[in-house]
Amino acid sequence: MFSVLHKEEYAHSGSIWTCAWGHFKPEPEEEPEEIQETPENPEEIENPFAPKEKKPVKEEYDFIVSGAIGNPETEVKVWRVDDDKLTHLHSLAGHSLGIVSVEVSPNGKYIASSSLDSTLCIWNSEDGKLLNQVSLGPVDLWTVAFSPDSKYVISGSNDGKISMYNVENGKVDQILDPQNGKFTLSLAYSPDGKYIASGALDGIINIFDVQAGKVVQTLEGHAMSVRSLCFSPDSQMLLTASDDRHMKLYDVAHSDVVQTLSGHSSWVLSVSFSGTGKRFASSSSDKTVKIWEVNERKNIHTFNDHQDQVWCVKYSPYNDRVVSVSEDKSIILFDCPANVF
Repeated sequence: MFSVLHKEEYAHSGSIWTCAWGHFKPEPEEEPEEIQETPENPEEIENPFAPKEKKPVKEEYDFIVSGAIGNPETEVKVWRVDDDKLTHLHSLAGHSLGIVSVEVSPNGKYIASSSLDSTLCIWNSEDGKLLNQVSLGPVDLWTVAFSPDSKYVISGSNDGKISMYNVENGKVDQILDPQNGKFTLSLAYSPDGKYIASGALDGIINIFDVQAGKVVQTLEGHAMSVRSLCFSPDSQMLLTASDDRHMKLYDVAHSDVVQTLSGHSSWVLSVSFSGTGKRFASSSSDKTVKIWEVNERKNIHTFNDHQDQVWCVKYSPYNDRVVSVSEDKSIILFDCPANVF
């Protein structure tokens, strides 16, 4: 059955705008080569049969990152996910105003965050240390996303330009210019690394060919702002969400609208594909989270567990769980079994 696994009330003191999934996998530690030295005192010779001190073993775990706006919210929070509960791991301090967008690199090592203070921060996900901070001009930064190889963070600006920042040094390696673009509200990088899609305030969606560095498709299916978009895991489809209350599925190769989906009674604020690509989740100002079946193009479940608009929803890339965050200051973890319709 579809169910609520956990609800973290008052996870932040302000409205929670953004969330992301991550997976921590410790790298195998190489044992240092021991150099045997002959001690002067025979009594100092180590007993080869004595038990050696064991280093603590690092565990694999899933985690969630969240960010909120509203005084005094300036920190990004990291939560460990264990079965049906969330455990607060870190509060990342580096911004001076509220958090607009967070994302986790595909390799799980980095967290990127953007703020109303027009700064981009890149953090180490394991210990929460700030690795790089980039300060930009007013409204030059909104949504952030990672490249599939985890080497770049991309962000959009008020004129539609997409900047690609090197994770290691925080410097811009490439700028994609749509020419006469509008404020970029949403971004997505295709899993195959070929395309970047951006959704604008005027409802226009641009698809950039990363290697060519130019717009290859312009989609005009929405009548209002495009709040969210994401590629399917196989990079074949693009899912978009808009203030016009509709979602659209596009065939990326041919830029055709495969389906227009309706069901929310207000702005659709966020969409996210499942790891298999067979389902997606959506959230809205109507306070609901909906789960959809892609092949059937239909809504198969609606959650009504938030008390206010649901700013962001993310399907876990690793399992059947979904996380949502809301104006009501809560984080909810849902279970959406693949074999249940």
